[in-house]
Amino acid sequence: MKGFPDARPERWLGALSLIIISLISLGNVVTRYLTGGSFSFTEEFSVFLLVVLTFAGASVAIRRNRHIRIGFLERALPARWRSALILFQALCGLTVLGLVTWYGGKLAWQEYQWESLSPGLGLPQWWYLVWLPILSAAMLWRLVQQTHDRLKGGLNNDA
Repeated sequence: MKGFPDARPERWLGALSLIIISLISLGNVVTRYLTGGSFSFTEEFSVFLLVVLTFAGASVAIRRNRHIRIGFLERALPARWRSALILFQALCGLTVLGLVTWYGGKLAWQEYQWESLSPGLGLPQWWYLVWLPILSAAMLWRLVQQTHDRLKGGLNNDA
């Protein structure tokens, strides 16, 4: 996309997640219509893929400077103070995403060690949880990129 910073891996992951959700949901509807039964895996996979889609989309939104932000104060401040506010916003975001990455990784590791199984299909629970620290780390990186671009004037600070 011309004019927008790239977040290609997250865009592909989000698109793939959406395609798979659509296909398994369609397959489940057709199967339910024809046989009266449904696939047992669709809900568990759909919820997991929806979380992946959400985190991947959030990472793309960060990189493209499209997350919701109240820009009134930012627009009203002189350039010197605006930079300080942008750094404060980034610090807050980095703190939250750092905690999500750390504790998400810790949780995924514990689930791996405990050999916990998912309630629906009995798959290893860590298969689902490992995406939390991976995608929140991607969001961390995209936030660093976005902050750099905002401070250099590469992105619209009025958003």
